[in-house]
Amino acid sequence: MTLNMLKALYAGRGPVPQDVIDAVPFDRPSLMQGQALVAVLAAPINPSDVLTLTGEYGILPPLPAVGGNEGVGRVVELGPDTHGPGVGQVVLLPAGIGTWATHVVAPAAQLIALPNNADPQQLSMLTVNPPTAALLLRDFVSLHSGDWVIQNSANSGVGSYLVQLAALRGVKTVNVVRRESAVAGVKALGGDVVLVDGEDLAERVKDATGAAVIGLGVDAVGGSATMRLAACLSEGATIANYGALSGEACMVSPRELIFRDIALKGFWLARWYRITPPAEVQALLGELAGLIAQGKLHTPIQATYDVAQIKQAITAAAAGERSGKVLIVPKQEA
Repeated sequence: MTLNMLKALYAGRGPVPQDVIDAVPFDRPSLMQGQALVAVLAAPINPSDVLTLTGEYGILPPLPAVGGNEGVGRVVELGPDTHGPGVGQVVLLPAGIGTWATHVVAPAAQLIALPNNADPQQLSMLTVNPPTAALLLRDFVSLHSGDWVIQNSANSGVGSYLVQLAALRGVKTVNVVRRESAVAGVKALGGDVVLVDGEDLAERVKDATGAAVIGLGVDAVGGSATMRLAACLSEGATIANYGALSGEACMVSPRELIFRDIALKGFWLARWYRITPPAEVQALLGELAGLIAQGKLHTPIQATYDVAQIKQAITAAAAGERSGKVLIVPKQEA
C-alpha cells in the first residue's frame, strides 16, 4: 500500500519560528527488527516546541530535526520478528521522536498502548502538560481536601489540567490570568476563584478566599508576576516555578524569602522523566490516560492543522490570546 507521507522538518533555528520549518515528503521506510511504523493521529504544539524552533529551549535536538515532542498514533506495521502493540492499536509516541508528521518509525518496545475508544486529540497531550500539572500538585506541598492552591497562567494547558486534577482531589484553586477574556474559560473548567493579575492581587485573593491559608503557588510567568504570587501565599509556603512566559527571571523580595519564609523551587518535566524509574513514569501516564478516557480530564483545543499547514499552525500556536491548544492532526487516508 502506498502512503503519502509528510514530515515537518527544520534545518535551522531563528526568531520567527514558522519561517524555519517546512512540510516535506518522504518515502515509506523499510522497518528493521524492533521497529514499528505508526500513523500519527494527533500531536500538539507546546510553548517548548516553539522555543525549540527559536533556539531558546533548554534541550535542542541536533539538526536537521522533525518538530513535535509528543503525540499519539495507530500502529500500521511491525518490523520482522518484532513484538509490541499490535497493528491497529492506539499508542503513545515516545517523547522527542518528532511527531509533526503523518507517520513515524518508533522502537516498538517504547510504545505505550492507550485506550482505542478515547479521543485521540485529548490523548495526544498526555506526555507533557497533564504530568506537569499532576507533579506540581503532588511533589512540592502535601495537599489535602479543602486546601487552597494559587496558580498563574491558569488558562494554559498545564493550568487547565491543574484545575481539574485539584478538583478531583477536593483541592480549591485560585486562578490568575492575564486578561479578562480568559476568565470565563477557566471558570468553566471548575476554577473556584479566577482573577486578572494586577498590583492589588494579594488583597483580591484575600477577599475572594476569606483569607484562606494558601500553601502552594504555581508560577509559569516569572518576573514580577512571581512576586505578586508570593504576596498571596501564607507564611512558610512554596512557589513552584515551571516556566518564564514573561521572559524574565523570577522576582521574590527579601521580605517574602526571609521574613515570611517563602520558598522558590523549580520544576522541569524533562528532568523528571530522566531521573524517574520507567515503571513510575508508566504508572502516572496510565492513571492520567484513564482519566482522559473517562472524560474527567481534558483541555480546550483552539484549532487543528494538517502537517502540510505547519507554518500556519506554528503561527497560531505562537500567537497570544489563544483559547486552547493548537494540534497537528494529519489527514487520515482511506
